[in-house]
Amino acid sequence: MKYNALLSIGLCFIITACDSEQKTTEQKLATHKIAHPLAKDTHYSHEYVAEIHSVKYVEVRSRVKGYLEHSYVDEGHSVKQGQLLFALNSAEFEKELQKSHAAHKSAIADLKAAEVDLGNVRHLVEKNIVAKTEFAVSEAKVAALRSDVEEAKANTEQIALQLEFTKIKAPYNGTINRIPNKVGSLIAEGDMLTSISNNHEVFAYFNLSEADYLDYVDDNKPIETVSLLLANNSLYPEQGKIEMIESEFDKNTGNIAFRARFSNPNNVLKHGSHGKIIIRHEIENALLIPQKSTFEIQDKLYVFVVKPDGTVKQQNIIPKLALKDFYVVESGLSAQDNIIFEGVETMKDGIKIQAVPVDLVKEMPESDF
Repeated sequence: MKYNALLSIGLCFIITACDSEQKTTEQKLATHKIAHPLAKDTHYSHEYVAEIHSVKYVEVRSRVKGYLEHSYVDEGHSVKQGQLLFALNSAEFEKELQKSHAAHKSAIADLKAAEVDLGNVRHLVEKNIVAKTEFAVSEAKVAALRSDVEEAKANTEQIALQLEFTKIKAPYNGTINRIPNKVGSLIAEGDMLTSISNNHEVFAYFNLSEADYLDYVDDNKPIETVSLLLANNSLYPEQGKIEMIESEFDKNTGNIAFRARFSNPNNVLKHGSHGKIIIRHEIENALLIPQKSTFEIQDKLYVFVVKPDGTVKQQNIIPKLALKDFYVVESGLSAQDNIIFEGVETMKDGIKIQAVPVDLVKEMPESDF
């Protein structure tokens, strides 16, 4: 009996000692937060420098030489299609037009006289009074004078057109820009008098690299709308629509040009201004992990995966792209894996930890998923 009692007491001491040793071992395990990769739809954006052009923009140039006699508009004025903008001195063209009218009338008179002579010669030929060669000469003279009439008429129309060119009118509704020449300036043919912008709609031109272009065309749902970030980093309220892609890459830059059209109801955008086009890409069922849960070794990215028994294993992953706070994982992880959430810089491969599961959404509430 005494022996059995002593044996029971000894076993109790052994069991108690084992339990105590196990508890001591558990207390020595470091506690670390772990989390599943987050599987959800997300997005990312690319920015491209853009140059803004008015859909309607024209340089108003003189088509004739002359002195600027009148300026009917000022810089910044709104004008209507057909409105008179400038007038060049027209006295010289008016005199030339008078001479041309006179020359035209004289040519017509000469033609009529020759036609009368031709009729007389015809009668004489019919009576065999003159040879047929006389009729042929008269007929040739009439044909030549008809050409003179046509030439005089064309010359008159040309001078009248030049006279019309001394009155410069607006080609469409718009706003007058800089006027470099003042009244009295000598204007040469082709000189710019001003430019007119109609900013009701604008084009935004931007360039994509070949790689970005291929990503764009390979997208299952080609992106049609884009956003515009203004020079002061404010987001333009209107969405733009991509409506043109050039047919070739620039040999010098390796880029290809895109054009987007934006409505401009408040006239905020101006011809010649700049901004950044934002193209937003959607990713369905992306696998996201926090960037702070990763570390690099020789340009390769790793995480620590936690096994069911609490053992930590170093795992190489391949990221598809980097977002603000997360990596989108291409391969190397699944949504069922557990990874060390933070503190990877002090972690070692093969150690055992006390895992504390956490929710990434709650742990990173300010992140843009």
